[in-house]
Amino acid sequence: MPYFSNQNFQNKDFTTEPLEKGEYESCQFTQCNFSGLDLSGFSFENCSFSSCDLSNVKVFKAGFQEVNFKDCKILGVHFHTCNPFLLEFNFEKCQLDYCSFFNLQMKKTKFEGCRMREASFTQADVSGGSFRDSDLSGVIFDRTVLEKTDFRNAQNFSIDPELNRIKGAFFDLDGLPGLLEKYRIKVG
Repeated sequence: MPYFSNQNFQNKDFTTEPLEKGEYESCQFTQCNFSGLDLSGFSFENCSFSSCDLSNVKVFKAGFQEVNFKDCKILGVHFHTCNPFLLEFNFEKCQLDYCSFFNLQMKKTKFEGCRMREASFTQADVSGGSFRDSDLSGVIFDRTVLEKTDFRNAQNFSIDPELNRIKGAFFDLDGLPGLLEKYRIKVG
């Protein structure tokens, strides 16, 4: 498989000129369009994606190691199909609506300032991670490990403390209704 290192890709539309399948290390992708592409089997290590559109990309067995996404549009991506080996990525100010992180081990992953409507974290481990300043409308937390996870300034979440592990998680007072919704307790 071809190997690419320390390359900058800027303002590329990979839907018309496809990105070559390979291993990408320490590469930067800025304002690139990957929308709908099949990135299955690609490998990204120590890469950054800024202001890119990765909506509906396929990531079956794709590797993400020390990858940062910032200001990206990433709608409907099934991250649960990517290669779980050494999986490590972080998201800052991204749109992650309808993404699936089912059953992934993502300790210390940051989802900060993100919009994540209807994303699924069923059976995932996000312990020590962060959802600070994120919009979590309709996000599914079901048998999710959220211990020591930071939810300060997160909005619109609903977490059932009986179905999820939340020991040591950080919440601010505005987040209490998201923990008590199941009990129909009003905080006012």
